[in-house]
Amino acid sequence: MLAPNSIWGHILLKYLVIPAALLCATGASADEGQWQPYQLPQLKSELKRIGIAIPAEKLADLSKHPMSAIVSLGGCSASFVSDAGLIVTNHHCAYGAIQRNSTPEHNYIANGYLAKTRADELAGGPNTLVYVTDKVENVTSRVLKDITPTMSGKQRSEAVDKAVKALVAECESDKSYRCSVPAFHRGLEYYRIRQMMIRDVRLVYAPANSIGDFGGDIDNYEWPRHVGDYSFLRAYVGKDGRPADPSPDNVPYHSKDFLVVSAAGLKNGDPVLLAGYPGRTSRYKLPSEIRYARDAAYPAKAAEIQSDLDVIAAATKDNEGNAVRYASVVKSLNNVMKKTRGLMDGFARKDIAAIKDVQDAEFRAWYARQPGVSKTMLTELDSLIAADIALSDEEFGHSVAITSDLLKSGATLYRLAQESAKPDAERELGYQQRDLGFIKARLNRLEQSYVGSVDQARFTAALQRYAALPKSMHVTGLDALLPSVAAVPALYAQSQLGDTAKRLAWVGKDAATVAASDDAFIKLAVKVDGVSQSLKERRKELDGNLERVIPQYMAAVIAFKKSQGKPVYPDANSTLRVTYGTVAPYSPKDGVTKGPFTTIEGIVEKNTGKEPFNAPAKLLDAIKAKRYGQFKDPVLGTVPVDFLTSADTTGGNSGSAVMNKNGELIGLNFDSTYESITKDWYFDTDITRAIHLDIRYMLWVMSEVDHADNVLKEMTIKYPKK
Repeated sequence: MLAPNSIWGHILLKYLVIPAALLCATGASADEGQWQPYQLPQLKSELKRIGIAIPAEKLADLSKHPMSAIVSLGGCSASFVSDAGLIVTNHHCAYGAIQRNSTPEHNYIANGYLAKTRADELAGGPNTLVYVTDKVENVTSRVLKDITPTMSGKQRSEAVDKAVKALVAECESDKSYRCSVPAFHRGLEYYRIRQMMIRDVRLVYAPANSIGDFGGDIDNYEWPRHVGDYSFLRAYVGKDGRPADPSPDNVPYHSKDFLVVSAAGLKNGDPVLLAGYPGRTSRYKLPSEIRYARDAAYPAKAAEIQSDLDVIAAATKDNEGNAVRYASVVKSLNNVMKKTRGLMDGFARKDIAAIKDVQDAEFRAWYARQPGVSKTMLTELDSLIAADIALSDEEFGHSVAITSDLLKSGATLYRLAQESAKPDAERELGYQQRDLGFIKARLNRLEQSYVGSVDQARFTAALQRYAALPKSMHVTGLDALLPSVAAVPALYAQSQLGDTAKRLAWVGKDAATVAASDDAFIKLAVKVDGVSQSLKERRKELDGNLERVIPQYMAAVIAFKKSQGKPVYPDANSTLRVTYGTVAPYSPKDGVTKGPFTTIEGIVEKNTGKEPFNAPAKLLDAIKAKRYGQFKDPVLGTVPVDFLTSADTTGGNSGSAVMNKNGELIGLNFDSTYESITKDWYFDTDITRAIHLDIRYMLWVMSEVDHADNVLKEMTIKYPKK
């Protein structure tokens, strides 16, 4: 615990409430850092040094261009590119909407799709949403106001949850908005974020998969890349301009600001700004946490994903329709798998834990020299981290045991029924009235991505894998409740949850009715609910204790880093961030230099005519004829495809706008180099590179290959002067 009456105690307590902008180091290293927008004025000298022309104060204002044009898709990033709600993002970010509308007869995944008129735009489905952030406020004092030192971990966690629910309810009095209160610096600060949530989102244009995913999983995270990873969506609202449920009467959202597209391009060394919603980073984790991830968590995760992928492949190999249904699931799993393996390889290549050991030892020595600090805080922290690791093992085992989509659906329905009996403010987070639409969307999503025989094969194999896991990964009390492998076929035969209408019909039923169901998977879900809840309660107790100690630790780490002149920014947590850098090559190993641009001639070199290197004939013809048009780079002498920068990105940054010094769109972020994957844990300036689509390739394909003239005409495009 802090010593509140000491000078040091007061200093650390002050860090709990002052804005993080004041914690920024004065000598921040270029490129590293996923900055909250309001922190950018503290970095104006850095931005000016690399050549950014937009005033830092303007970048910090969410109501002004360009930040007002940046949106989230709830897992990916995107931006408005017209005043009629036209949105550009990655092809893989729109993949769910593309897959939803695809059939063996109309395979938009393989062939692409272009709506020539707005009437032709296709519904993205209930899981395709657009979030427009318009307000961010520090609410740390309100979240922590009822916290007392004598609280148990569970009491503390519940008090924080109660405060967060109240802040969210207050913010969502206007139902056009979706609000959240995420923690920053591992619980040191809390910010309330208000976002307009647009529910009617339609697919406008997507190139063929052989362009949008050229190279597929083989090229994923690799460089050089030659992929046109882009798609266009459109946001629709009611005639009153407010978000509305999907309806043919809705009209395109009038986006106050949108990004101008620049076809002028970049050259090596040019500055870039990148804005989006990065998912999760772990830059402030302890060495013990890194070793757990490296030696246990990631290897187990990789083995589990690969086994599941193998089962899906075997179960869908003779049925194209089933393969299409699981295409989005497989794509997502493959992406996670490649990243997980990249993390494992990265940890093997560079001993990040050893680097962190040195940093941790320096910090602990520095901390011991400070007056009035707690003598037990670090010991308590180490103990809690060890407990967290042990509980994480059980949580992993639980995730394996409930692989079945029908079991997950049954568990959701029973938990919803249980929570719905409580006053809304007392319900578990995720099961309040505000979450009902999301729950229905999840249950409905199986309409496009479920086949009974495939799910049965996945569940059967998962139960066998769970049985083989180390005992440390077996959840207390769960084993005796799970079905035998021999009993699995009967579960599917005696369940109707695979039928969308019957699955959704359970929404709104009371707990007694659900518990009395004779549906096999609902019965199984009811049976294991107690164990699942016990696991959650243990997590709540542990998290409450972590949230008591880690903020003390982070306040000290921030003070330590400031004393060294190092950058201080929060780990990514799916909130709006800005990073910056320059177009730059890199050297992955001695004697090898890569980048920073690839060109359309590289597509021809890679093309084999077979998936995933099967470029469309019309694209190859355009390259052969050298129909470069106005997208020819004066230095490269051809059309660029992808490029590298030193910007700090991670998962969730997919689709992020890459802007030039004037805030004009010149690329879309979609990946990182394989050597960069461990940047989630440690930013290595020499080799960390983000991969972006060069906007000139997108425009070239739209113009010369797909003839998406209506979409081109809608955007404001600045062409280079001749």
